Amino acid sequence: MLFNSPDFILVFLPVTLTGFFLIGRVAGHRPAIIWLACASVAFYGYWRLEFLPLLLGSLVFNFLVGRRLARQASTPLLVFGIVTNLALLGWFKYAGFLAESIATLLALDVPIPHIILPLAISFFTFQQIAFLVDAYDGTSEDPDFWRYALFVTFFPHLIAGPLVHHKEMLVQFQRPETSRPQPDRMTLGLTLFLIGLFKKVVLADNLSPVALDVYGPALDGAVPTLVQGWVGALAYMLQLYFDFSGYSDMAVGLGLLFGILLPINFNSPYKAPSIIDYWSRWHMTLTRWITAYIYNPMVLALTKRRLRAGKPLLRRKQASAGAFLVLLAWPTIATMALAGLWHGAGWQFLVFGLLHGLYLTINHGWRSIRQRRGIGAETGRLFRPVGVLLTFFCVTVASVFFKAASVGQAMTMLTGMAGLGPDGSLAELLRLPKLSLILLAGGFAIVWMLPNSVEWLGRDRLGHEPAPVPVPDVPTPRPRWSLGVPRWRPTLAQGIALGVIGCLTLIQALSMNPTEFLYFTF
Repeated sequence: MLFNSPDFILVFLPVTLTGFFLIGRVAGHRPAIIWLACASVAFYGYWRLEFLPLLLGSLVFNFLVGRRLARQASTPLLVFGIVTNLALLGWFKYAGFLAESIATLLALDVPIPHIILPLAISFFTFQQIAFLVDAYDGTSEDPDFWRYALFVTFFPHLIAGPLVHHKEMLVQFQRPETSRPQPDRMTLGLTLFLIGLFKKVVLADNLSPVALDVYGPALDGAVPTLVQGWVGALAYMLQLYFDFSGYSDMAVGLGLLFGILLPINFNSPYKAPSIIDYWSRWHMTLTRWITAYIYNPMVLALTKRRLRAGKPLLRRKQASAGAFLVLLAWPTIATMALAGLWHGAGWQFLVFGLLHGLYLTINHGWRSIRQRRGIGAETGRLFRPVGVLLTFFCVTVASVFFKAASVGQAMTMLTGMAGLGPDGSLAELLRLPKLSLILLAGGFAIVWMLPNSVEWLGRDRLGHEPAPVPVPDVPTPRPRWSLGVPRWRPTLAQGIALGVIGCLTLIQALSMNPTEFLYFTF
């Protein structure tokens, strides 16, 4: 079920919301939590019923293992739990890709298994691995089953994030006031939902054909002209921005309707003046997860190994280039390669991750040089616009691999973007449909000139989210906001504008076939 579908907007959401508050008022808080958990399971089962046992089996398995680890830390049990989760994820997401790669490498003519990827398996697997690790470390509570079930299946974040942490969610599910209507939060939640819906159905869905007009022929080897290549690449950058930004707004807004505060997951990443800052703004909860559960353990293990060998660490003045590569470059590139493969099973996703790992390594190296030479923040501010454009250029190049169906298609696109394709001219821009030109120009005006949803609703009125994992030299999410007790009060003009835009957006959403969000495939 899609957030932008009539079934969700007209049936599922009002029935679930009404039932949640009605049961909370009549029967109490715990039955309301059970109702919401069951409704979330039904939301998932509506999509593909055959994968429902997989979700429920994973939920029960990790709940039992987590409870045991919380009561008695056991390294073999933790390893068993993590390996089981990764094996399940690996089979559904990567078995076909590995089989195809091996068959191609060895020139084997064997049938390749076609395995359908269960919806949201990456998200609910990662969330539960984090729960197991924290239970082993003694930093997670021992929840009851229904609160844990809702933590995993809560439908606003189940399909495409944000990747929530159990400490952020379980305590909220325990509070009785959650199952009572909170008008301020509901008002803000509905506003965010409509903003996100507008981004999806009006902006992202109309930008999709512009990108496909270029990427489609490139799949068959047709090299675009310079103008065509950049129009296609920029259209996809805007489509991806508004699609994921729209989903993130809708997810947080839906959480607020139920009195639940979800972490902000998107903060104007195209305004970032560096790649480090970009990853603190794009999919912020994924950055937090890979920092805490992949990058940190990797750096810790390498640090201990160097200390045992009597080698200098990175912060010492005598640190060598080898120390830099071992303690920063290697973990960064390896972590981002895994993050790339998390997005999809394909060599193009590996290249996407490796490119960002290389970008981050260069960025960290440049920061180190600035610190050693005493180049202050004042100088950096002078070059901020250049940094924003350079970062956007690098992200655009990497995103060609993110969008492409293969490395070959990505290289075809990049060949055209480098001006090595057929001859063309700037006059090609004038031959684009007027709607495409308006969407491209308007899209970048929104991205670079207007505040994002959180800023517009009032940054000073939003509470701070729990502090990110404190690790030096790692792209940690900052600033991070979570919607606290909202006190946003729109003016009459804002209210009328929102009402008109909301009505037009709903009309369009209900009158067209809903399209999937791009992150649903991950």
